Amino acid sequence: MNNLSLYLTTVLIWGSTWIAITFQLGEVAPLVSVAYRFALAGILLMLFCALLNKRLRFGWREHLLMFLQGNFLFGLNYWLMYLTTERISSGLVAVIFAGIVFLNILNGRLFLGRPIQMHVLLAACIGICGIAMVFWPELAAVEASGKDIWVALALGLAATYCASIGNIVSSHNQQRNIPVLQANAFGMSYGALSMMLVAALMGLEFNFDTRPEYIASLLYLSVFGSIIAFSCYLTLVGRLGADKASYASLLFPVIALQLSAWFENFQWTWLSVMGLCLVLIGNVLIMTPRQRILALLNPERKMEAPEP
Repeated sequence: MNNLSLYLTTVLIWGSTWIAITFQLGEVAPLVSVAYRFALAGILLMLFCALLNKRLRFGWREHLLMFLQGNFLFGLNYWLMYLTTERISSGLVAVIFAGIVFLNILNGRLFLGRPIQMHVLLAACIGICGIAMVFWPELAAVEASGKDIWVALALGLAATYCASIGNIVSSHNQQRNIPVLQANAFGMSYGALSMMLVAALMGLEFNFDTRPEYIASLLYLSVFGSIIAFSCYLTLVGRLGADKASYASLLFPVIALQLSAWFENFQWTWLSVMGLCLVLIGNVLIMTPRQRILALLNPERKMEAPEP
């Protein structure tokens, strides 16, 4: 698949998972639901790799890297985000998680030595402003939520930072020629096992919700939200870098809102439409090659090319 197809697939699937996650909240503890989700995804991916005769034998260093990727990206990140979603609206969660764009820029510089591209940073700022405008009514009502909002904010920021570290580890893994499918298969399995261990230590019950909504949402989140979307997204991380790929986090909340408009009577306002326009402008900017931006800003550069 080309980059555009990978990007659109990621955005469209993750835009719909916000609704699916709400069906996971209830009888089963969020931590246990996360473990179920990624355990199922890991098993299915392992079977898929085995059927395609993909390499499944790796050294201990590679397993350690996949373990780190799994725990940050498929374990802690989702557990903390589920806890955040229990306390505040999904719109505010989307705004908090959008900060992953900045964190990926920073962590890419700190851990991978990648230069900070100013047009990527500018696009991130434009996109964050757009997302804030889209969800402004929920942001304006934060004070009415009491002190619990600060707990939710801390949980959301911690989840976002874990996701960013997981992105960076995945990028590093691909540089070490660890294939995305196998890294996800082992990573999701490791993440699920770690969350099961934590749940056991916390004394949580490993019960199961037999409602059709819970089972259907679990299957959707495992197959589409985990296996397919993460395979597409992390491939983009390897090709484009974690900073550019993570801009998808600003687009899939917009998809979620449109789904809400269709099924939950969400009403677009002039402010949210303006915010959407800013998000799209930032998306165009972040996906435009640096050389093209420099050429547009300084057309005379083309005239300075040396003669043959």
